[in-house]
Amino acid sequence: MASTATVLDSARLLLVGTTSWVETLATTLDAQTNARVDTAETKANAINALSDDHDCVVSAHALAGTDGLDLVRALRSETGSLPVILCTASGSERLASDAIAAGVTDYVALSDDSTVPDDLHERIERHIRAARRTTTQRERARQFDAIFHDSRTATWVLEPTGELARVNETARDLIDADVESLVGQPFWELPWWSARAGTQSDVRQIVENTMQGAFGNVVVTRDVTDDTARVLDIAARPVHDERGRLVSIVIEGVDITDRVELERDLRQSEELHRVTLNNMTDTVLMTDEDGDYTYVCPNVHYIFGYTADEIHAQDTITELLGDDLFDRDELAERGVLKNIECTATDKAGREHTLLVNVREVSIQDGTILYSCRDITKRKQRENALTTLQETTRDFLYASTHREIAQHVVDDTPSVLDVDASGVYLFDADANELEPVAQSAAMDQVNGPLTTVPANSESPVSYSFVQNKPLFIDDIHESEWLTEPATDLRSVAFIPLGEHGVFVAGTQTVGTFDDMTGELADLLAATAEAALDRVTRESRLRDQDRELQQQNKRLTHLNQVNETIREIDQALVEAETREAVDHTVCELLTDDDRFNFAWIGTTDPAGETVEPRAWAGAEQGYLDSQSFELDATGVEPAARTAASGDVVRISNVAARLREEAWRTDALSRDFLSVLSIPLQYNDLTYGVLTVYAAQQHAFDETAREVLAELGETIASALSGIERKNALLTTAVTRVTLDVADSSFVLSRLAAAADCTVSYEGGVQRTAEGTYVFVTVEDAAVETVETVAADLVAVGSVQRVSGDGQRGVLRLRLTQPFLALELADHGAVFRAATATPTETQLTIDVPESVDVRHVTGLVREAFADVTLRSKQVVDERSEYDLYSRFMEALTDRQREVVQTAYYSGFFESPRDNTGEEVAGMLDISPPAFYEHVRAVQRKLFAALFSETHVPTTREDVQ
Repeated sequence: MASTATVLDSARLLLVGTTSWVETLATTLDAQTNARVDTAETKANAINALSDDHDCVVSAHALAGTDGLDLVRALRSETGSLPVILCTASGSERLASDAIAAGVTDYVALSDDSTVPDDLHERIERHIRAARRTTTQRERARQFDAIFHDSRTATWVLEPTGELARVNETARDLIDADVESLVGQPFWELPWWSARAGTQSDVRQIVENTMQGAFGNVVVTRDVTDDTARVLDIAARPVHDERGRLVSIVIEGVDITDRVELERDLRQSEELHRVTLNNMTDTVLMTDEDGDYTYVCPNVHYIFGYTADEIHAQDTITELLGDDLFDRDELAERGVLKNIECTATDKAGREHTLLVNVREVSIQDGTILYSCRDITKRKQRENALTTLQETTRDFLYASTHREIAQHVVDDTPSVLDVDASGVYLFDADANELEPVAQSAAMDQVNGPLTTVPANSESPVSYSFVQNKPLFIDDIHESEWLTEPATDLRSVAFIPLGEHGVFVAGTQTVGTFDDMTGELADLLAATAEAALDRVTRESRLRDQDRELQQQNKRLTHLNQVNETIREIDQALVEAETREAVDHTVCELLTDDDRFNFAWIGTTDPAGETVEPRAWAGAEQGYLDSQSFELDATGVEPAARTAASGDVVRISNVAARLREEAWRTDALSRDFLSVLSIPLQYNDLTYGVLTVYAAQQHAFDETAREVLAELGETIASALSGIERKNALLTTAVTRVTLDVADSSFVLSRLAAAADCTVSYEGGVQRTAEGTYVFVTVEDAAVETVETVAADLVAVGSVQRVSGDGQRGVLRLRLTQPFLALELADHGAVFRAATATPTETQLTIDVPESVDVRHVTGLVREAFADVTLRSKQVVDERSEYDLYSRFMEALTDRQREVVQTAYYSGFFESPRDNTGEEVAGMLDISPPAFYEHVRAVQRKLFAALFSETHVPTTREDVQ
């Protein structure tokens, strides 16, 4: 009964009906138990009275207007788990069967309507207990299903032996395999577990521990991809039946990857904050309202030099930061006060400038938080920059490099807080770095700075050459120590571009920290910019001066060029040598171009220069000089005549006592002189000397222009000689012996062992110079072969040849003497060369100096001897020849000469017209047309004195 009483004591019952046993049962339950008993007389009353709290319904069969079966059916339509007991005294088997079909929990047959069976209480208690057990099981099943199907938890159900029995969807989603195919396999061998070392063994261990009845837990890592892994927290628990037997094992896995990463991040963040607080240069302090410290950060020594314990030992924060740092009421109103500037003294007695932020907080016992930042260096930097701005303004007014160097030295203490300094400037000519400024402190601790070669091994030269700054913490401990006696320790060497080096130093080790080094670089850069400015301005001034000088030179050159143009025009019009000389001198001195100009010629003895023409302010100068070529202190004109070179005297006043002519020239205001030879084709026609009233009147350009003028004058004189040669009736025939193997005819005669004769007929073409030579005393074929091998002969053509005699046409690759002589009015008449000697015959017109011609030959050949010289009058012969030769074209001359030497005009002919045309590479009709044209002009020259053909027609 104890158990029954226990169940009924906590139960609530609903009794339905008006039969007397119902009342009896209610009275008994009320007397014997603590059960709550409700009654209802009808079906409707029972339905309305029924609630979720009722544990059992006991109903009579006979009810007003209905029966108990209808009540049972109505209750079963609402709930299938509530126990319903039907009691009746007039029952039957059919009624019992209908009651069971209606869903009654128990059917009780009463002996009469007033008697309650003794076991009814027990039966009610049993049914309530069974209903409660069923309800509990259902709730547990629902709870398990909820847990099993949790989307956040992977759940596996194992057999008692550890094989897989069931998995939820969350676990299925972890792998791609067919889960049904894995049922029955050992759990630790399944694809959920990666092949990481120890993972499978850890899972197997907790499963085996659970088989023994113990709960298990392990954290494992699953490889999802090659570079991705997830962390699972695995929990295993056993499931037992009522008898305590192991019926299954439930494994739950929760993905804790995010939590693990979060914990890792938290640990890293904590470590970061710890390291930051220990190493940051800002100091954080916290106090209460009385100023007593509640927190001191570990890095407090960075600013104040004290340890955290030493700070705590101080009375209040006012001892550290001073009184009246901030207004407490203002802090209460605003909550935070920022950028309060104050000064504080550290443990070593050094003063620091601080920037303090004050904030209201509530952290443990602290109410005011102080954040202190040391801005001492920043304040120093600001002060240094202010001084540097003033230095820059001073640089603007400096006009020399030395002034700038002195400004740098003077301002170094204010900018860098360094007293010892100096500046080296580079001397490019000497390749040295010269000290131009140094402070008194530098002189005291180091001594006077000395000049340093740019190629030395000193730090000064290294910094300058490599363009790299050197910051040395202790020069006595470095490889750069060059002066062991110096008291300097920290030293900086900073290049000033291409200008030099800035040096600064102290007697303290490690002076140049980042800020000081940066300021030193900035000071050096500012000085370099100022030095660049002064250099640019100096160069601009030099360029301006040079430009002015160039303008003057250009003006002077323009005047000279104008004079040259006038002289060139006058030379074209001049008919005589005297006209050329006087015109040149007059134009050179016209309009005060030059003071004085004259032209002289070496006398026949070659000892002195004799004036030939002059103009300008001569003032008796020519009479005052002897112009001897070999005298001491030779006058420029005599020197040019002796050497053939241009002589320029830029300053006559120089060496005044060494050369007498300078005194005479200076007394006549001749301050500069230029003497140039009149040379053309290696022949000298005299000396032109010009005097100016200014020093350096003849620069290099003027010298070149006037030297070219000398060639032009000489060419004009040569042209006049050639013209006069054509008009003269008498010539001087000169015979010369030449013993020089360099003459091409001499080489050919010696090499072929024959006699070679030239009798006129030279032609100049674009391919070279063609000459006709007669060969005797040797086979023509042999001589032709030998000539082809000579370097001076470009090609050989046999014009005619018969045995030991013939005519060859040579194309020469080197200048031929006949052409050079023709340029000077002389005619190369003939030349005969044998293996041992060579003889030349030259006609020199009366207007041409024979010495010029013989000089040309002697310049061409090494060994020349004058054999004979005679005057020949060949007026008619020369006139006829000249008129006829001028009427021929070059092509006609070539054709008729080739025909003549080939024997075309012989009778019988040695070569036909067709053969000669083949030699000339022209058609036979063209050959005959050329021959007829030449014959026509020849007869005209013979028979007509006034109607000489002037047409120079040519047939191609």
